[in-house]
Amino acid sequence: MSLPKAELHLHIEGTLEPELAFELAARNGVELPYATTDELREAYRFEDLQSFLNLYYELMAVLRTERDFEDLANAYLARAAAQGVRHAEIFFDPQAHLARGVEMGTVVAGLWRALGSSSQNHGVSTQLIMCFLRDESAESALRTLEAAKPYLDRIVGVGLDSAEVGYPPVKFREVYEAAAALGLRRVAHAGEEGPPEYIVEALDVLGVERIDHGLRCMESPELVARLVRDRIPLTLCPLSNVRLRTVDVLADHPLPAMLDAGLMCTVNSDDPAYFGGYAGDNFDAVRSALGLGEERLRELARNSFLASFLEHDEELRARYLAEVEAYEF
Repeated sequence: MSLPKAELHLHIEGTLEPELAFELAARNGVELPYATTDELREAYRFEDLQSFLNLYYELMAVLRTERDFEDLANAYLARAAAQGVRHAEIFFDPQAHLARGVEMGTVVAGLWRALGSSSQNHGVSTQLIMCFLRDESAESALRTLEAAKPYLDRIVGVGLDSAEVGYPPVKFREVYEAAAALGLRRVAHAGEEGPPEYIVEALDVLGVERIDHGLRCMESPELVARLVRDRIPLTLCPLSNVRLRTVDVLADHPLPAMLDAGLMCTVNSDDPAYFGGYAGDNFDAVRSALGLGEERLRELARNSFLASFLEHDEELRARYLAEVEAYEF
């Protein structure tokens, strides 16, 4: 679906398609434990979040140079643009690369080679959000923030991702306070597999402005009322939820109920190479499985731009919103 939209929940490492993984492996002399792209694609059948993460980190081994990160980002931007994405706020996981000996500067410079010219080359404006791995230590997160300081002209915010259960947001209070002092925007994954209390902690302790996922807020009427009142955006990822068994089948997804409750929901792709679809595919899927009408789809697209970190360019945001209203299904 080419309805104009912003993508606010996208892990760039999760856009690594099998074909590009093999191409980069050959370029960098990395041996993958799969004989063919079809065999690798077959491995993209996950039982849960952890089984996905195991493969996700294993395949990162092919990303070594600035050129690799540039090629990865350009491949995503081309696919996203073809599916109506006009603005993308892109997550990256520096700790996963630093642990392999890939420097922060290599990652940021490589991504920025693509992102810095994305408006001209792809018609997609971009921003970069650095995520901390919640299953790593708080000290590691602080060191990562320190390593990022020379590159903050290209990083707009911080996020929190990876395995959720057992790693409450409060663990990262100090690094989020430091990020806030640096003027960085703050988001966090919460309420995907973790309980509603994690969403409350992300808001109260980390001071986040958006909740990534947030599905389980529906278990707490008080939390839903707060999210509605404060217009806290939720970056939902429907196909990801099904693939990771957070929701059994897409027809059972709570998105319609969340919209009916007045929540500011957006639809995104998360890790599209692994989860079976990019942003437009997710819109197509919820339209089909959940029977969403044109005005609901337009609301989701409108929400995505309203929830984006485009305060520095309200004229651009207004232009994108006008495109949403003018779109003909």
